[in-house]
Amino acid sequence: MKIIRFYICFFLLIQLCPPDNAMAVRLKDVATVKGVRSNQLVGYGLVVGLDGTGDGSKSPFTSQALTNMLDNMGIHVNRNDLKVKNVAGVMLTANLPAFSKNGQTIDVTLSTLGDAKSLQGGTLIATPLKALDGKIYAIAQGPVSIGGFMAGRSNDQLQKNHVNVARIPNGATVEREVPFSIKGKKEIVLNLNSPDFTTMSRVVNAIDTMLDGPYAKARDSATVGVTIPEKFIDSEVAFMAALENVDIVPDSKAKIIIDERTGTVVMGSNVRLKPIAVAHGNLNVEIANYENATSPLDNFNILAKEQGNKLAPVNPGATLGALVTALNVIGVTPRDLIAILQSIKAAGALDASLEII
Repeated sequence: MKIIRFYICFFLLIQLCPPDNAMAVRLKDVATVKGVRSNQLVGYGLVVGLDGTGDGSKSPFTSQALTNMLDNMGIHVNRNDLKVKNVAGVMLTANLPAFSKNGQTIDVTLSTLGDAKSLQGGTLIATPLKALDGKIYAIAQGPVSIGGFMAGRSNDQLQKNHVNVARIPNGATVEREVPFSIKGKKEIVLNLNSPDFTTMSRVVNAIDTMLDGPYAKARDSATVGVTIPEKFIDSEVAFMAALENVDIVPDSKAKIIIDERTGTVVMGSNVRLKPIAVAHGNLNVEIANYENATSPLDNFNILAKEQGNKLAPVNPGATLGALVTALNVIGVTPRDLIAILQSIKAAGALDASLEII
């Protein structure tokens, strides 16, 4: 009941508020600069200092890695003689942000590969992190943080949070930079996060207005090229700062997202209904022609009542928020609402895409 009431308040606010600059967002929030991206790094390392919660004999790669590490330190041991439980083999993952410089640090995530029970209290030994090109871009090392704990032995254990995944904040030092520069470029290419022709048209108009000239040219619904004006030559950073703060009012398709596992329904403001009659259990709802509508608020006069009561028609094209308002009056549950929406969509009376996640 509370969930539906939330939807009603949300839709009423959307319907009563015009799409003005209050709904505008910065260009940097809906688009990215081509070539400016993070890079994924991976590596395999060893976490030592565990309290008997490391890998057992069923993880031969840990013993092999430990033997190789000791050999590199001049300590020669037989792999078959290694039976330690305070060492765990882990996979390291990290994101190398754009424009990262040598000596800067990034966060690292560690995940166990073998049968280790916990990484609590462990320390990662120096581990190289590589990109897909096989080159080393960072070195990770340091004590791990799991954000939880595991205590006790055997069947008498107490555990909080997931103890087989850990992080090392600022645990990797950048050793190699990814070359990219905007210096000397004559054009900047932007990519919309959600391609849309209407949004792209607004982006072009907003950029040209800000630069006071036809500098932006759309290539498709996702890509726009912006020529750098003469006044910004040798001031590319200032140009990018001005460009990414241009206000845009993005458009979106009419869409309804349904999560049947939790009974969650999320609906956009552009969703509209066609004239239709709905019967669901002992519930009847009718959306029909209403010639006397005098204002947009009349669309909220839908009445949905139990079987046997008279129904009040409304203007075709009424918002889905109006229907939800009517259903809320009689206490329709979110799961009933999901079934009704699916049936309306199947009947072709819902002008929106319906996605189930």
